[in-house]
Amino acid sequence: MSKHSFHDTHAEMANYSASRPQEANLSHSPTRISAPSPVAVGAETFRRIFGDSKPPDISRKISACAACRKQKIKCHMRNSEPPCIRCKKRGLPCTVNRSLQMLLESDEVWKDQLGRKMQRMEAAMKMLAEKLAMPELLLFVEDENGDIIDQETAGDCRGVDASINSVNIGNESKNRLAAKFPDITPASVPASCLPEITEKSSAGILAADTGTEMDLVTRGIVSIREAEDLFNMYHDQLDHYVYRIIPNHSTLASVRKGSPLLTAAICTVSSLHHRSLRPLFDCCYKEFVRLCAINAFSSRNTLDDIRALCIGAFWLDEISWILVGIAVRIAAEKQLHRAFMRITDDDPTYYLQARLYYLVYVCDHHFSIPYGRTPMTGEYEAIHATSSLLGFADATEDDARLISQVDLWSTASQIFSTFGTNISLPIPTNTISQLRRFNISLDTWRADWNERFVHNNHVGNYPRKGVGLHYHFLKLYLCSHAFRGVLKAPNALQALSPELREIAEMAVASATYILRTVNADVEWQGYLNGLPLYFDTMIAFAAVFLIKTATEYNGTVKVDTVGLLALVEENMLVLQEVGRGMSANHLISRIGGAIKVLLERRKTARETSLDEDRASDGEAGDTAVQTLYTQDYAMADEFDWVNGTFAGSALQGYDLLSPHNMPSGFEDWTFGVED
Repeated sequence: MSKHSFHDTHAEMANYSASRPQEANLSHSPTRISAPSPVAVGAETFRRIFGDSKPPDISRKISACAACRKQKIKCHMRNSEPPCIRCKKRGLPCTVNRSLQMLLESDEVWKDQLGRKMQRMEAAMKMLAEKLAMPELLLFVEDENGDIIDQETAGDCRGVDASINSVNIGNESKNRLAAKFPDITPASVPASCLPEITEKSSAGILAADTGTEMDLVTRGIVSIREAEDLFNMYHDQLDHYVYRIIPNHSTLASVRKGSPLLTAAICTVSSLHHRSLRPLFDCCYKEFVRLCAINAFSSRNTLDDIRALCIGAFWLDEISWILVGIAVRIAAEKQLHRAFMRITDDDPTYYLQARLYYLVYVCDHHFSIPYGRTPMTGEYEAIHATSSLLGFADATEDDARLISQVDLWSTASQIFSTFGTNISLPIPTNTISQLRRFNISLDTWRADWNERFVHNNHVGNYPRKGVGLHYHFLKLYLCSHAFRGVLKAPNALQALSPELREIAEMAVASATYILRTVNADVEWQGYLNGLPLYFDTMIAFAAVFLIKTATEYNGTVKVDTVGLLALVEENMLVLQEVGRGMSANHLISRIGGAIKVLLERRKTARETSLDEDRASDGEAGDTAVQTLYTQDYAMADEFDWVNGTFAGSALQGYDLLSPHNMPSGFEDWTFGVED
C-alpha cells in the first residue's frame, strides 16, 4: 500500500468532496431536489486514494463485547448477537466495538442498499408520472443536475400549480402571490387572484381528471396506423377550412402527448369524412363524448382541450352547442381574452393563446346568432384589437382569414344587439337607417377581404370563394329582418313600405346567390365533404327562406315562385348527389333528404288544396280565375311550419322567419326523413 502523509490524504479527501457538491451539501440544502447519486465516501474510496486496488481480507473480526475484552475472558454469545451470557447474568451493558475496517465495510453496504432503493423509487416515479400523464412530476424525476425545480415551471405543463410543500417554504412564500400574479394592482379585478384558491379547494371535490385518461389509441379503439391516417387527413385538409386550430402540432405523437381529448376529436371528425375509415366514426364519437363529459368537470383542462372542443363543435352537429359552451367557459377561466395584450415577436405563447380565443369567438357565433341564441363571448377589447395578432412576426394568411371572421361576426353581434330576437314585431322605422349602415358595413367587409386571399395549397380557392358566401349569408340574416311582423299572403300585399320591400328583396337575392353557387360551382361541391357545419346550415337556412318566401310571403315581395322552388329542388338534387359519397352521419346528406321531404309535403298540400277548390267550384263552371288565385295563397294556411304540415320537420330549426327550436344536445335527431 502506498504511503501518504496525513496532509496528502486530507487534501485528496477535500478534493473529492469538492467534486461532489450535491452529496456534500445534501444535508444542508433542504430546498434542493437532487437526482439519486452513487455512494459518497466508502471503503473503495479510501482504497483508491491510497493506491490499493485489491480489497484486503479482514483477518480479524472483533466478536467479544467490550466488558469481556476488558477482563480478557472469552465472550459467549448466542447466535453471535449481544448480550453475551456473562453480561446478561450480571446485568451489564453488552456492546461490541467494531474496527475501522468493519465500519467502512458496513458503511458501504448500507449506502449501496440506499442507492439501489433510490433507483427503484425513481423508476417507480417515472412509471407513475407516465401512467398519470403528469409531465410536471417527470421534471423532478429527470433533473440530473440537482437543480431547484420551480413550481411555476412544473405547473405550466398542465396549466395548474404543482404545489410542493417542502420546497422553498421560507422567503418564497412571502413573494409567491406577486410572482404568480405580477399584474395584480389595486386596480385589478377583485377576484383576479382567486384561481389560486379555488383550484386547490376544488382538487378534492372534482374527482374527474383528464390527466388519468388514456387516449383512444392506447385503449385500442383505433390502431396507431388508423390514427396516423386520420390525423394526416385532418392536418393536411380539414384544419385549413377552419383557419388552423392546431398550428402547434405537426405529428400524431405531438397531439397524443398534448391531450387525449384532442386525439379523440381529430379521429372522430376525420373518420366522419374519410372514405375508408368511416366505420370508425361511431366508436370514436362515443369515446370523444365520454372524454368531453369528463373534461366538463375537470379542473386541469389545457389549451389543447379547448382546441379539441372547437374541432368537435365545428363538425359534430348534435353536440356543437354543448361543446361551444364548455370551450367558452374554459377559455374565460384561462383568461385567453387578455392574451392579445402580451403578444411579442420573441415568444409565440400569447400569440397562440390570443389566436385560440378568436377561434372560440368565431365558433361561438357560428352556432348562436343564426339560431337566435345569445353569444356567450362578448364584444370585448380583444375583438377590437385584432391588429395585434396580424402584427405578429410569424402571422400567416390563416390568421388573416381568422381575423376576417372575427370582424364579420362582430358586425353580426351588433345587428343581433340592435334588433333582438322578437320576430313577431316589425322593426321600428327609426332603425331602418341603422340597418342600412350595417348593410354598408357588410359591403365594406367584402371589399376589404375579397381580393386578399389567394389559392391555397390545401383547400384550393375556398378562402376567396368563402368570402362571397359568408357575405351573402350575413346579408340574408340582416335583410330578413324586413319580414318581421309581416302578415302572410294574401293579406301582406301592402304590408311593407318601399324601403323595407327593397331590403326584403336583398334577402331573397342573397339566399338565391347561396343556392346558385352550390348548384353551379363544381369546385365548391367538392368542398362540402370537409367544410365545417356552418356552411351546411347556411345552405339549409337559404333553402328554407326561399321556400317560405315562395309560399307564405309571395305577396310581400315580387318573386318568381316557380323559379325559386325549382332552384330549391335543384339544390336538393345536388345535395343528394354529393351526399352519396358521404357518411350517413354527415349533415349534408341529411339536409338533402329533409329538403326532399319538405318539397314532397308541399306538393301534397298544394294538390289537396286544388282538389278542394275544384270540388267547391265545380258547379260554377269556369273556375280558372279562382284556381289561379288560390293555388299560391291558400298554401299559407296549409303549409304551416309550426302547427300544420311542417310540424316536426327537421328544417324547422333553420328558419330565420320563425322562432328557433334547435336541438342542443344528445337528442335523437333524425331530421324528419324517417317520418
